Amino acid sequence: MAKILLAGGAGYIGSHTAVELLHAGYEVAVIDNFMNSSPEAIRRVEQITGKHVALYEADVRDREAVAAVFRAEKIDAVIHFAGLKAVGESVKKPLMYYRNNIDTTLTLLEVMEEFGVKNVIFSSSATVYGEENAVPYIETMKRGVCSNPYGWTKAMMEQIFEDAAKADPALSVILLRYFNPIGAHESGMIGEDPLGIPNNLMPYVTQVAVGKRECLTIFGNDYPTKDGTCMRDYIHVVDLAKGHVKAVDYIMHQHCVEVFNLGTGTPYSVTEIVETFERVNQVKVNHVYGARRDGDLAEFYANADKAERLLGWHTEKTLDDMCRDSWNWQRQNPNGFQAAE
Repeated sequence: MAKILLAGGAGYIGSHTAVELLHAGYEVAVIDNFMNSSPEAIRRVEQITGKHVALYEADVRDREAVAAVFRAEKIDAVIHFAGLKAVGESVKKPLMYYRNNIDTTLTLLEVMEEFGVKNVIFSSSATVYGEENAVPYIETMKRGVCSNPYGWTKAMMEQIFEDAAKADPALSVILLRYFNPIGAHESGMIGEDPLGIPNNLMPYVTQVAVGKRECLTIFGNDYPTKDGTCMRDYIHVVDLAKGHVKAVDYIMHQHCVEVFNLGTGTPYSVTEIVETFERVNQVKVNHVYGARRDGDLAEFYANADKAERLLGWHTEKTLDDMCRDSWNWQRQNPNGFQAAE
C-alpha cells in the first residue's frame, strides 16, 4: 500500500489525518520538530489504530534531514502540514513566519524533485480568500488581499506549488483550504493542544470550562449577524482528516492541480458555539463581550460543492459532535499531552 509522508504530522490536524489514513489502509511516516506538537500524539495514533507510524524528529527546513527520510522510506505522496499558524504571532514576528513557512515548502519540493516523488497535498487556509471576496467562498475566486503575514504565507505557498506544477507537468498538487477545524477524536486520546494562551476559540472555551482560564472574551457583539457575533464555518477535525484521505485517493489515481474548500458550508456564530458547548456538555463557560478585534470579518464560510463532486467528500459530524468531542478530549487531558511526556 502507498506510503504517505506527513510533514508536521504530529500536530492537531496531522495526527487526526494519520489516524484516518491508517484506517484507510495507507502506511504513514511523520517528520516533525515538535515545536508546536508532541511525539505523544503519534504514540496515541498508534494506540488508536494498532498500526505503526515511522516517526522522524527533524525540522522540515533541514534539507539533509528530509532527504534522509526519503532515503529511508519509499514515499508515494506528501501532505505538507509543517508551518507556524498563529495569526497574532505572525503580525508580531513576520520574518519568523515567512522564513519558516516558505522554507519548509521549498525544501519539501526540492527533495521531492530529487527523489522523483510527484504527489503533494498542501494544508492551506480559507484566509487566502482575503477580505474582498463575498461569502460563500468558492475555489474559482482569485486569492484576495490577506490581513496578516500568516495568511500571506499560505497565499505565497499556494503560488509556489502552482508554479512548480507548471514547470513540472508530472507534478500533481492539491491545495486544501481549511475553514475552522474544531473537535477531537471521539476516543478523547488526541485533540488540539495549543502552547500557551490559545489563539482559537474552541480550545479557549474548553480551557475555561475545565478551569484553566477564568473567562472567555468574545470579540465584538455588534456585527451585522443574527446575534451580533462573528460567524464562522466550523468543521469537525475528523471530517477534515477524512477529506485528506479522499484527496490522497484522488491524487494517487490521476494527475491533477486542484484547489478544494474543506468546510461545512454552514456558519455558526461565536455565541452559538458557546451556548451549544454548554448545552451538550452540561457545563458553564464564563464569557464576556469585548471590543471587536482588528481583521475579523463578520462572516466567513465555504461553498464545498467541488470537494463533494470530485472527491466524494462531505462532512458528517454536527456542531453537537464538535462540542462534545472537544470537551471529551479536554476533560481527559486537562494539560494536553504534557502529562504523558
